[in-house]
Amino acid sequence: MTNAYSFEGIIIFGLLVVCTCAYMRRVPRLKQWFLSEKKGLMGVLYKASVIGTRLHIPVAVVCTLMAVYVLILR
Repeated sequence: MTNAYSFEGIIIFGLLVVCTCAYMRRVPRLKQWFLSEKKGLMGVLYKASVIGTRLHIPVAVVCTLMAVYVLILR
């Protein structure tokens, strides 16, 4: 169980948000509905989707390393 207030929990939550938003950016119907606003909370999700789309290789590497850390090392 990951504690949401630990540093690990924040990193895991951030990675999940970036990966989920990047996936939603690839689905045409969700992209128009979900990622059209660029202000407030929806703007943060839009920026997370841009990060996930443009930096997909580093995000995938960090997700893999975090999965190894959570499953094996911790």
